[in-house]
Amino acid sequence: MLASYFRLLPVSFANLSICHDFLGLLICRIPNTSFFVPIIIFEAALSAYLPNSLNNNNYQVNQLPKLQLKTGFDVKVAPAQAATQGKTLADLAEKWDQGFTFAPIRESQVSRAMTRRYFNDLDTYAESDIVIVGAGSCGLSTAYMLGKARPDLKIAVIEASVSPGGGAWLGGQLFSAMVMRKPADAFLTDLGVPFEDEGDFVVVKHAALFTSTLLSKVLTFPNIKLFNATSVEDLITRQDDDGNIRIAGVVTNWTLVTMHHDDQSCMDPNTINAPIVISTTGHDGPFGAFCVKRLVSMNQIKELGGMRGLDMNVAEDAIVKRTREIVPGLIVGGMELSEVDGANRMLYRVPHLVPWHFLVSRPRKKP
Repeated sequence: MLASYFRLLPVSFANLSICHDFLGLLICRIPNTSFFVPIIIFEAALSAYLPNSLNNNNYQVNQLPKLQLKTGFDVKVAPAQAATQGKTLADLAEKWDQGFTFAPIRESQVSRAMTRRYFNDLDTYAESDIVIVGAGSCGLSTAYMLGKARPDLKIAVIEASVSPGGGAWLGGQLFSAMVMRKPADAFLTDLGVPFEDEGDFVVVKHAALFTSTLLSKVLTFPNIKLFNATSVEDLITRQDDDGNIRIAGVVTNWTLVTMHHDDQSCMDPNTINAPIVISTTGHDGPFGAFCVKRLVSMNQIKELGGMRGLDMNVAEDAIVKRTREIVPGLIVGGMELSEVDGANRMLYRVPHLVPWHFLVSRPRKKP
């Protein structure tokens, strides 16, 4: 199935050597040479199936120039709009005793400033190139790498909670430190997160340092919009000429509305269309593994395998190597994938990496 959608650059998964939970090290031979270069890859195949020619005009945009793979993070980043130069804290301190006061404002100005921007975002991202469901460590890591390397794509991130980050704000058993096995240190270095080197693994002094840094980086990308306090209630589907179903977007609602469907009158949802949906909602729970559970009720997969017991050395390779497009248009990664395949659970949360730098797709039609 995948072969009909995607073609590879001169790199093969056979060169892939998985070295970490959701992190891998790719050894890639430069064409026409005898040189091999290590490439850190982001979220085990999540964006392996990412279209390289998407936009909202029937998804027919010019192909990007062939990437020169020097490092896994050797990509262009669209700069965020520079903040307006304002007064410094020193300026305020000097005037503290000289009648310091905030600038005047009307309540209606505040309301209009918020609502105008939010509804403009709803309009802009109603047709997206990619929708990422879930803004935990997997979803945010995926958004970071895609936003960094593909500023031409509109990426909507949907998070049910008010606070993005999932369980990645703390380490195991609510402890502070976050442990990552090498070569995850390359991802931390790219983010600018300090860590302690312990040989085969590294330690970030507080998981919140990693998550807050990653989140702030994602939010600065002009082509990414985070819709938090928003849940995915269903999947948009399309049927091809052969009767096969593909995923064509998501059905959304305020999370508080979703939680009260049983005790309130019917409250209709909203939608976002996209040719690619990446589901990273975690293991089974109130909102976890939602997309794959919906696939079962839609008869697109027979049943879920169910997450197995803890085995880090088995689980991490399994999730990385098996991350894939479960049905056309829906890629599943992270612990949600363990519910599909019956993979083992893991002890801690880490960045999720995908080897999409060297993978391109033929143009997709608007679903």
